[in-house]
Amino acid sequence: MKKTKIVAGMLAAVLALGAGSVWAATEHYNDSSAVGGSDAWNAYVANWDSLATDFTKVSLTPGSDASQLNFAWYSAGATGSPVVYWGTDPANLQTVGGTSARVDPSLTGGADYSYNYVTVTGLQENTTYYYAVSKNGVASDVEMYQTRDFDHVKILYVGDPQIGASKGQPQGEGKLVADSGTANTAARNDGFAWNRTLQYAATQTPDLSFVISAGDQVNKTGKAKEEEYAAYLAPEVLKHLAVATTIGNHDSLNPDYSYHFNNPNTTGLGTTEAGGDYYFTYGNGLFIMLNTNNYNVAEHRQAIAQAVESFPDTAWRVVTIHQDIYGTGLDHSDTDGMILRTQLTPIFDEYDIDVVLQGHDHTYSRSKILYGDGQTHGSYSFSLNEAGDDYDWDHAYNNVTGESVTLAPEEGDTAAEAALAAFNEDNRCYTIESANQSTVTDPKGTLYMTANSASGSKYYELISSQQDYIANRSQNWLPSYSVIDMTANQFSIATYQVTDGGNIEQIDSAFTIVKTR
Repeated sequence: MKKTKIVAGMLAAVLALGAGSVWAATEHYNDSSAVGGSDAWNAYVANWDSLATDFTKVSLTPGSDASQLNFAWYSAGATGSPVVYWGTDPANLQTVGGTSARVDPSLTGGADYSYNYVTVTGLQENTTYYYAVSKNGVASDVEMYQTRDFDHVKILYVGDPQIGASKGQPQGEGKLVADSGTANTAARNDGFAWNRTLQYAATQTPDLSFVISAGDQVNKTGKAKEEEYAAYLAPEVLKHLAVATTIGNHDSLNPDYSYHFNNPNTTGLGTTEAGGDYYFTYGNGLFIMLNTNNYNVAEHRQAIAQAVESFPDTAWRVVTIHQDIYGTGLDHSDTDGMILRTQLTPIFDEYDIDVVLQGHDHTYSRSKILYGDGQTHGSYSFSLNEAGDDYDWDHAYNNVTGESVTLAPEEGDTAAEAALAAFNEDNRCYTIESANQSTVTDPKGTLYMTANSASGSKYYELISSQQDYIANRSQNWLPSYSVIDMTANQFSIATYQVTDGGNIEQIDSAFTIVKTR
C-alpha cells in the first residue's frame, strides 16, 4: 500500500477528508514481541543480525507450467555459472545450470553480488524432489520440494507482508524503526510475524501447491532494503513452496524485486524498475500477474491476451493485481485503489477472467460477482513525485484531458470537492450480477478478493459505508490468509485469521464458483 501521509502534530488518527477519504494508518499492528511466544521471539531476535545480513536466501517461483520450478538467489562477488542440484534421490542430485548477472551495488551497501536464475523441468505430480544451490562454489544444505496433485490444486493467497511497515509503532520501551541493515527493527518485527503466519497456514493445509502474494513484499520504496527481502525470504516454509509474487507499489521502484524473483513467461509489458507482467499455468488454472503500478492499461491488455493465447483451454483464469480496484479499505478503496477500475473491468470481461486477487488495502473483502456496465467512462493514472522515489498519491490524472483530480481536497475547496465527486461517480462502472449466495454456478462476471496483511505489519480501517459491490468484509486487526481449492469445475476460497494466542479462525464463509460448461 502507499506511503501514509501523517500531518505534523497528528498521530495515527482517523481524519475524514473531502468525500470521506483518510490518509492515516490506524494504531493497530502485530507486535511480535507480545504474540510470538517469548522463546520463539527471543531466538529470532538473537539470530536477527545473521538473518538480516544474509542476502543469499533462495527464492522459489512457479515455472511456466506445473512441470517447471524457478530458482533465484544471490551470490557474493562477480557473476558466474549458477547451478542447482536437483533430483528425487538426495544422494545423487543432477546439476542444472542457469544465468547470472550483477546486482546494483547501491542496493547492497556497495558490496558486490550477482543474482542467479535457474529453471528445473520435468516435474511430475505427487513426487518428492530434493535440491541444493551453489553459492560461490559451495553447495547449500539439501532441501525437500514436494509436488501435489496437478488436477486438484490448493493455493495459499496472501496480501501485503510489507516487511518493515510497522516502523514508528511501539515495542517494549521504544519504537520500531526502519533504519538500514540490522538496525531495521521494524523488519525484524514483521519478518517474525510473516514467518508465524506461514507456519500456521502450512500446518493447517499441508498439501499446498504454491503461494500467491498480492504485492508489497517489502516496505521501503525507492530505497535499498535487502534486510527486508532477507526477512521476507527467510521462513522455513518458503524453502518448500514456490511463491508467485505481484509487484506492489513498495516493490515497484527498484530492480531488487527482479533480482530476487525469477518469474516465468515475462512479457516485457507493464514494466516499472521492478519488472512487469507475467503468467503461468498450473493444473486447471491460468494465473496472470499484472504490475498495475504501470498505468498503461493497453499493455496489460496485451499481456492478458498473450497469456490466454498461450494457454487457451484452462478452466480458470485468475488475475492478480496489487491495487484493489474493488476493495473496501478506508485508505485506498475510494481513491487510488480504484484508479484503474474503469479501464480494467471491461478487459476482464473481454477475456472471461473468473477471479481477481488484490492487496493494497490491508483489509479483507470479498466482492459480489461484477461485470462492466457497457458505458463509456474516463481513464485515469498516477505519476511519480518530483523526486521520482514514490508516487504522487495526492492526484489522479485524466489520461485524455491531463486534468488532475485532488484525492483529498482541503475542506471548503468546492471546485476540488466537485471534481472528486465526479471522479467517484465515473468509477461506478460496474453491474452486480449476484449477491449473498455462498455458491454460484456459471456466473457472468468476476469475483474480486482483497487480502488483509499476512504479517500484520500495518492495518487500515474499513470505509465507513460498505460499498454496494461488497458481499463481505472484515478488519479484526489480525494477520490473515486465504486458501484456494481448485479443480476442473470448482473454484473455492476460504479466509482465516491467526489470533494472538495462535488459534486459526475462519472469518468468512467459503465462497465457491461452479462451472458446468
